[in-house]
Amino acid sequence: MDESPKTPKSEKLNEDNLEDDDIKNQLYFSKYRAIKKLGEGSFGKVYNGEYKGEYYALKFESRAEGQNLLESEATIMSYLKGPNIPFIKSFGYNKDYNILVMELLGKSLEDIFNIRLKFSIKTVTMLGYQMISVLQFIHDRHIIHRDIKPDNFVMGYSDKNARLYLLDFGLAKKYRSSKTLIQYPYIKKKKLTGTARYASIHALEEMEQSRRDDLESAGYVMMYFLRGSLPWQGLKVKAKEDRYKKILEKKKEITSDELCKDFPEEYKYFVDYTRNLGYAENPNYEKLKNNFIHLIREKMCENFDFVYDWTTKNELKKRENSNDVYMILDEKDQNDEEIVGGGNNNKINRNKTQRNEDDDLEVEDVDNDDNNENKRTNKEDEDKVESKCCLM
Repeated sequence: MDESPKTPKSEKLNEDNLEDDDIKNQLYFSKYRAIKKLGEGSFGKVYNGEYKGEYYALKFESRAEGQNLLESEATIMSYLKGPNIPFIKSFGYNKDYNILVMELLGKSLEDIFNIRLKFSIKTVTMLGYQMISVLQFIHDRHIIHRDIKPDNFVMGYSDKNARLYLLDFGLAKKYRSSKTLIQYPYIKKKKLTGTARYASIHALEEMEQSRRDDLESAGYVMMYFLRGSLPWQGLKVKAKEDRYKKILEKKKEITSDELCKDFPEEYKYFVDYTRNLGYAENPNYEKLKNNFIHLIREKMCENFDFVYDWTTKNELKKRENSNDVYMILDEKDQNDEEIVGGGNNNKINRNKTQRNEDDDLEVEDVDNDDNNENKRTNKEDEDKVESKCCLM
């Protein structure tokens, strides 16, 4: 699992206490051995770990930093338990680190993109469909991610290599009460949380984030993959605050027509739709997904087969023995929705992951000024319950 290997130095924590030699080849929780560093995330480092012939990803956070952001991430991911969320094996502290043991995954989309430089329309559309699906899932469970970017989307490993996973919930938070479903108040002058390049216009305007902001960011990620770059990249500014301002000005200046020029209308629709959503408005996820299904099947006359630009014959062979039925788009039990540029004959299978509606969790609000000088702040929540990950 390679979370954020390309993160600029200005966006990393002080990692003086996370020396490779202090982690590699050591045994943690008396059973997991760190084998090889896979990457560096916002809050620490990720290693390939092994126990009894099984391989996992071990995420390390220095306890000396005093942030304990990894605990919040582990709590949220254990609570979510979705088809596009990595499985959590263990969480606890050992030696000088907080350690999260989780499902081992493949390369991030940023890593793959850095090799290929552009993705095809079919590939981005299949990825986009999964981005919408996983955001719908976490939003239905009262969580927003707040840091949607290519580094945080990772492909599955082995027989799950077709599936896209969402990572790094260190900045995630609840956006509404899970009992009343009432959204928390709209607040202005909130310091930017997330990554400026992909942040929504409202987030850059220092407004409280909601579901619309995750989706708008996903749209920018898709256009980044299609175009090869975004119009607000590479702006020459000195101060960080000036950079945010310039990026905001450029995003507001660039229309969806300009951003999505020469690409299918479904992308222009997506950008327009997400930019114009209200703060508490419930997004029409099904329509957005159906648009992408229709684009591939009807307009492009292609199969929605999850065969990406980089998919190899060996990866296809691994899928043959997979029980990953989630990746199969069934024609049965589908849902009618109006489709951009077409009729309503193309439908999709709903994600029917069961959950206990009485479940709740305590999430602590974390603000980030885009160079990841993060601070945890406790927040009173009217419907807190304990939801903790335990060392297994």
